[in-house]
Amino acid sequence: MKKEHLEYLNSKEPGEALVKALTRLIDKDRDLFEINVNERSITHKFALYLQEIYKDWNVDCEYNRKGHDIKELEIQELKPNNQDSDAQTVFPDIIIHKRVSDENYLVIEAKKTSSSVSKKADIKKLNAFRDQLGYQYALFIEFSVKPNEAGINDLEWVGA
Repeated sequence: MKKEHLEYLNSKEPGEALVKALTRLIDKDRDLFEINVNERSITHKFALYLQEIYKDWNVDCEYNRKGHDIKELEIQELKPNNQDSDAQTVFPDIIIHKRVSDENYLVIEAKKTSSSVSKKADIKKLNAFRDQLGYQYALFIEFSVKPNEAGINDLEWVGA
C-alpha cells in the first residue's frame, strides 16, 4: 500500500484496523483484483478480515436493516434497487455496527477502477449514512484492478 494511503487512513480512528485488513486483502487475495472479479467478491473478503479485528462488532456486506425494519435513506437522486449489479443501491458495501441497535461505527462504499459509475453517488450515500443513520465514520475506497497494479487507487473519508 502506498505511503500516502497509509497516512491518510491513519488520520481517523479506524485507520489502523483498515490498514491491517487492506494489507491482508491485497497480499492474500491479489488474484481477485488481477482478474477483475465482481466488487462484491472483493468487499466480502475485506469484510472477513475486518471481522477478525472487530470481534465485538458485526461486520456485514450489503446489510439492509435498521433494527428489524428495512434500512432507508432519503437521497432523491438514487432509487434503491436490490437487483442492481452495478451497486447503485443505498445498501452499504460494508458496515461495522451492532445489529438490531443504533450503534453504527463505520460505513464503507467501494468501487473498482473498471466501474463506469461515478464516485459522486457513493459520496452522497456515505454522507446520508452519516447524517441519517449516525455512522461515526464513512470511507470511500476505489480498488485498482489493473494488471500489476492491484491495490488501492483512491480513498476519501466522508463527513466530519
